[in-house]
Amino acid sequence: MASLSQDVVLHAPDVHNPPIDLDLQKFMGTWHVVYSTLPLWTSKKDVTITYALKPSSSASNELQFDDTVEYRAKSALATSSRSRVTGVDTLQLPQQPAASEGAASTASPPAPTRYKWRGKGWLSVATSRWQVLGCSRDTSPDNPDAWAVTYFEKTLFTPQGLDIYARTPKGLPEELVTEIVGRAKALGGDVGKLAEAFFEVERSGMPPGKAVSGTGRRIGSVNKIDVLNHVALSPS
Repeated sequence: MASLSQDVVLHAPDVHNPPIDLDLQKFMGTWHVVYSTLPLWTSKKDVTITYALKPSSSASNELQFDDTVEYRAKSALATSSRSRVTGVDTLQLPQQPAASEGAASTASPPAPTRYKWRGKGWLSVATSRWQVLGCSRDTSPDNPDAWAVTYFEKTLFTPQGLDIYARTPKGLPEELVTEIVGRAKALGGDVGKLAEAFFEVERSGMPPGKAVSGTGRRIGSVNKIDVLNHVALSPS
């Protein structure tokens, strides 16, 4: 493994076009939420998010993928069925400055890191925005050391927050988590403050790690409606 200081690079949410080399084909598949700052996960376990690219439509050039969140209550058996929330993520491209007439554009294509989520079915009125702040060079499901950090914007009903993803329920090496959290704190601003509150999300059969000592505090009761709140309820 290369040195962690070289591998872990995070970018603030307000960076216009972060230089993140994100291969969406490799990014698809199931991720385990292993650390978070979002209060709703403090009473949940076995939280996963699965992404699956949707076929492109001739009527639209939008890049979209299905988004399936699954989880159990901490009190539930590891063999019990998980609750599920489904939606669709749509790539949000930043506005590019207009090039002067006759001038060739030298700008690199924007990184596919910003998305707008919309729920399916009765959740279709719910939306939220999220983005990738950084990830491992190889995010493919076959890489057990793959990681990603995602940021969720604040809505009228929910606070902003951060998640750390891993490809397996085993999670990530403690030294890697420590480095990721340290890099997030070093960004300062809102992200730096959020990173102070990271806590480990429980996974069945996995012993707790020692990389962070977040509060893991609850804010009120946490149930399925909190997951709806996590993924939105802001006007489209």
